[in-house]
Amino acid sequence: MFVPLTPLSFKQRAVRLYGSKPCSVDGERRFTYTDFDLRTRRLAARLRAAGLQPGERVAYLAYNSEELLEGYYGVLEAGGVLLPLNVRLTPHELAYILDDAGVSFVLVDPDFVSIYESIDRLMNLRPTVIWLGATPEARDEPAYEQWIGAIDPAEVDVAAIDENALAELFYTSGTTARPKGVMLTHRSLYLPALNVLTTFPADDSEVQLHTIPLFHVNGWGVPQLLTAVGGSHVMMRKFDPVAALQLIQQEHVTRFYAVPTMMTILLNHPRIHETDLSSMRFIKIGGAPAPAEMISRAEAAFGCRVIAGYGLSETSPVITLAVPKASLAGEDDETRYRRQASTGLPLVGVELDIVDDRGNPLPWDGSSEGEIVVRSNVVMEGYWNDSDATQRAMWDGWFHTGDVATIDPEGYVLIVDRKKDIIISGGENISSVEIEKTLYECPQVLESAVIAVPDEQWGEVPLALVTVRPGASVTSEELASFCRDRLASFKVPKAFEFVDELPKGGTGKILKARLREHYWQSMAKRVN
Repeated sequence: MFVPLTPLSFKQRAVRLYGSKPCSVDGERRFTYTDFDLRTRRLAARLRAAGLQPGERVAYLAYNSEELLEGYYGVLEAGGVLLPLNVRLTPHELAYILDDAGVSFVLVDPDFVSIYESIDRLMNLRPTVIWLGATPEARDEPAYEQWIGAIDPAEVDVAAIDENALAELFYTSGTTARPKGVMLTHRSLYLPALNVLTTFPADDSEVQLHTIPLFHVNGWGVPQLLTAVGGSHVMMRKFDPVAALQLIQQEHVTRFYAVPTMMTILLNHPRIHETDLSSMRFIKIGGAPAPAEMISRAEAAFGCRVIAGYGLSETSPVITLAVPKASLAGEDDETRYRRQASTGLPLVGVELDIVDDRGNPLPWDGSSEGEIVVRSNVVMEGYWNDSDATQRAMWDGWFHTGDVATIDPEGYVLIVDRKKDIIISGGENISSVEIEKTLYECPQVLESAVIAVPDEQWGEVPLALVTVRPGASVTSEELASFCRDRLASFKVPKAFEFVDELPKGGTGKILKARLREHYWQSMAKRVN
């Protein structure tokens, strides 16, 4: 018997088994799985009635919300392709994405009315606009609630779904080129949820706080995984440490995901000591490498298991989790925290290796550094309208991630750096991540980013940009001494700069590409 693999079957299961239990919480609004099902099918019916054709794209310019969560199912039920947009992008970038994807409908949070009007002037297309709230003044497009409310819900035959049909389209952030659209099918969204649940089981008692934006790689896998087991979604429009701690206590949250910057903010917020965190069971940190000290502090503060994980938009998303092996039980805490801070073990269903520049496999000895390659059913279909980029990323039967890592004899992957973030100084490869992890061990350092800057003698050298913890002080000389005690001399940054804050993307991830661009343009020959 053949039954198509689609995340729509996750919602169908949840409605049948957990129809009366909470599906989602969004501010004062609460919805059961039965409510959620009715709303997504009304969305599907309205999109069809408005002319959406199979395979056409539906974009959302919105914060985390009930309406965006509904899009993860309703758009697919209508036969469309979901495209959540990064709200931190510029109007020019967003206009490019909407034109490139050929979007037919765009659902917009009224908070972004001025941004969308700028986008509208830049776009070649004229998609149908729906407002996720009251229609703003001087606009005549419909508001979402009225739009979906006056129609009978669609009937959806999950068995008739083509599992290889495109289901979601996510644009990766561009650095030296335009953003690329990652094509994910029903099948490549269904299997990752099972892979994660095999490694880290969950059930209907789970309550997840959506701290990560649903347009981000660390956020958009949750609508499938959590719905599959009948868990509850707690929506957070955008990350705020006070609101996050309040929601954990109020909604008895059991899990959330975070990037290291978010965790740093939470761990250093005074409210954390006044909050009841006893419901917490699990935290995953991803998006950037986390130091072992952060894992240790987080476990002590939240009283639950904290591990790192790794994934990309192109891998739907999670492919590793740093779960301790049962066979290694009894190791000292320092070793355990180091393993939990690593990139982790490949999930069931994921074949992963490291290779040299010619694609030759490298030994799993914990020291050989090579590019991570992945072979799995979770890998993307390819890049939208970009066969050349697809061929560059997927060759020799593997997807080439662009991340450089080691793998130890136990199979634990440890990312060393992005290929583009490796600093090559005087012929030596220097890992910016290794230096950053060292700086995070310094008690005075709140955040750090290490980049390459030009140097006449060595070609390029590492520069560390540092923000200091509130109330603390430290000098460049003290940081250099701290690093010299822990790193080879050629890895020690040649200069340290103190900044009030570092540029971040929508999830709080530090934008090193922006820093590099600034310093290569304005700091040439300044660092010697």
